[in-house]
Amino acid sequence: MAKNGPRLAVRAVIVHKDRLLLVNAYPDGKSDLMCAPGGGVEIGASLPENLAREVYEETGLRIDVGTPCLVNEFHDPTVGFHQVDFYFRCTVIGSAEVAPAWQDVENIVTDRRWVTQDQMARLRVKPDSLIDVAFGDDLLSYDPLELLVR
Repeated sequence: MAKNGPRLAVRAVIVHKDRLLLVNAYPDGKSDLMCAPGGGVEIGASLPENLAREVYEETGLRIDVGTPCLVNEFHDPTVGFHQVDFYFRCTVIGSAEVAPAWQDVENIVTDRRWVTQDQMARLRVKPDSLIDVAFGDDLLSYDPLELLVR
């Protein structure tokens, strides 16, 4: 069990021109795993405020945060880590172009890309349900506790 309870995080499901924005947040090529942009929740700011900040930090994009679409949780029992991610449908405000030289605040994100559903199916992406949430018709999904992978 996590020492202080689960870590809360927010993630953006941004589909623009039939492409989903994915990021890789493993510095130095430690993993090829892709996920939706987002990150940890800071106390004192709403979930949408946290998400807008995180997406800007990681991609340089401004977003409008819409409705929740997925709750996902994962854990690593060997270190007592447990995280709950809240995913929101979002739209880009202004240009959807991610500057190739953009550097996130913590210099962790090493790859940012817009992918089609077919391209996404050939990538390692977590959570497993993200492709269905992004390109399907479900209004809200829950992806139960899964092991953390790297």
